[in-house]
Amino acid sequence: MHGSDQGPEGAAARFTGRAVTGLRPLSGTLVEAILDDGRVVMVKRHDAPGGVGAEAAGLRWLGAAGTVRVPAVHGHDGRWLVTDRVPEGRPDGRTASRFGRDLAALHACGAEAFGAAPPGGPRDASIGLAPLRNVPGTDWPGWYAEHRVLPYLRAAVDDGTLRAGEASVVERVCERLPELAGPPEPPARLHGDLWNGNVLWGADGHAWLIDPAAHGGHRETDLAMLRLFGCPHLDEVLDGYQEAAPLADGWRERVPLHQLFPLLVHAVLFGRSYAEQAVGAARAALAR
Repeated sequence: MHGSDQGPEGAAARFTGRAVTGLRPLSGTLVEAILDDGRVVMVKRHDAPGGVGAEAAGLRWLGAAGTVRVPAVHGHDGRWLVTDRVPEGRPDGRTASRFGRDLAALHACGAEAFGAAPPGGPRDASIGLAPLRNVPGTDWPGWYAEHRVLPYLRAAVDDGTLRAGEASVVERVCERLPELAGPPEPPARLHGDLWNGNVLWGADGHAWLIDPAAHGGHRETDLAMLRLFGCPHLDEVLDGYQEAAPLADGWRERVPLHQLFPLLVHAVLFGRSYAEQAVGAARAALAR
């Protein structure tokens, strides 16, 4: 293989069939490649094992729903993912309301099971640089405890990020999950890492989703993650969602329960301040 084929320029040329006339690095892992026909594509390097295949499969699965817009995948290999670029606009209430309705429609497309990977996606995927195992389950409370809370709790304790006494608070949440979880819901088709940075407000007046950790899960988890780090016009997003697919009673009180998973992932990746937030979320979930 020619040396340039191993970099972003080679990946862009290989997967689009066009010559590359310029590169614009956006970060250590993301580059815009300008093609000889004037189009611009995004070239992303994945360092997490299985990350490229998981993200590509997730984008295709979300895109197949025909609801929220996602960039088209041109191709990928073991390290590089090439997708369309989304020209960015500005968020507004109308776009946010439409995004809420489209997100409700995406969730309603469903999944084979809680924890089901996208078709063609790996069982061992990633969320950010943390491992994410897509192990199917039929019972959401049991699956969420075993595969979305406890693995990161153990890792945070092993790292010394979370203290044993604090861990017991999270373990109590897991024990009480059947009563805390609210009414049973069918598996939803989740983006899986739906923080504000993964929502692009397109110049076309639509919200677009990027960087998924897609799997079958509880729809309230996506919405809780959207709230965790703030989102422009979140009230309009939620109003649009509720208009299309009303949430079960008590969903606002369950937000900390669903935020426990991303907070523990962040504790493993980024340290103590997120561990403290995770314990706070666990206490709030138990206080219901």
